[in-house]
Amino acid sequence: MNTNANRLNYHHLRYFWVITREKSLTRAAARLHVSQSALSVQLKHLEERLGHALFERGHRRLTLTEAGRLTFEHAEAIFRTGDELLDALAGREAGQRQRVRIGSVATLSRNFQLALLAPLLTREDIEWTLRTGTLRELMTQLEAHALDVVLSNVAVPGDGGRAVHSHLIARQPVSIVGRKSRGTKPLDYPGDLDGAAMILPGRGSDLRAAFDAELERANIRIRVMAEVDDMAMLRLLARESGALTLVPPVVVRDELASGKLVERCRVPRLKENFYAITLHRRFPNPLIKSLVAAAAPLGR
Repeated sequence: MNTNANRLNYHHLRYFWVITREKSLTRAAARLHVSQSALSVQLKHLEERLGHALFERGHRRLTLTEAGRLTFEHAEAIFRTGDELLDALAGREAGQRQRVRIGSVATLSRNFQLALLAPLLTREDIEWTLRTGTLRELMTQLEAHALDVVLSNVAVPGDGGRAVHSHLIARQPVSIVGRKSRGTKPLDYPGDLDGAAMILPGRGSDLRAAFDAELERANIRIRVMAEVDDMAMLRLLARESGALTLVPPVVVRDELASGKLVERCRVPRLKENFYAITLHRRFPNPLIKSLVAAAAPLGR
């Protein structure tokens, strides 16, 4: 079986791509250093292979058909990726828009993510994607080179089979917050928590483990109303319930600013750590280094 007959001729595709970008057979032929008639023949071969006309016939100007527009979009992506590959292997910054693929643990604070990614929002030279999932799912994608970095509030230890780097990018304070009401006063930590109804992060988090250890040492017993892994849900419950909630202030930043919630006390010695997790790459994405460096003002 001749599999070559089923393959696309990328030489012909590049000719079509140049014709479309130049918007003229004459200019494209000059750029490619071929005759206009030879270029027309190559274009015809591509159309026969695809089974569709790529330009409207009978027009004085080159006008793409629907199939032509679709083909051009794919050709743009193909040749842009080729240029990026050459730049990456040569250690040069990409000439086209740079791409970065970010994974974020689904339970991570949305406010923290927004603050971290804010510098990317103003960069017209960067195209980025953000995927959420469990830490295990995201690490699998990182190892498969489908992600450049994973954002997490849990460090991932390396082992003999992989060079994992958990970069500490921020350390946020932790507070106990609650709804504002008449007579609300600061809490005396930890004594005033004895018997209090509280909403806490899930038991799998480092923050919860550290808080439980603090209460155990002080012989304080609280009433756990709910355990919530998702920081977005923790934020909603803190706002809507009457219970005290253990949470990094960055999670409820807007509610604290508006007065819907008040900080009853700052919990000493507790910090929420945030990590940018990467694997050792021979050709690392240069944007990751700048992203990690830009996180420094978020708090250490």
